[in-house]
Amino acid sequence: MKFSELVRLLEADGFRIVKEKGSIRYYSKSSWPKLLRIDYHGSKEVPKGTCNAILKSAGLKTGGIS
Repeated sequence: MKFSELVRLLEADGFRIVKEKGSIRYYSKSSWPKLLRIDYHGSKEVPKGTCNAILKSAGLKTGGIS
């Protein structure tokens, strides 16, 4: 999955950019208590472990390997 696809997935779930500094973006949504930090690199592939960690912290994926 590319960073742009990951962001699109988060935005479809209701997350919006709260702040941005350089390539680091912070996302939040009203019903979620935590900020999500994403080091955005556009069309580069997200490392699998990083992708899984971001999705899990966003509540879009439960534990386990996929």
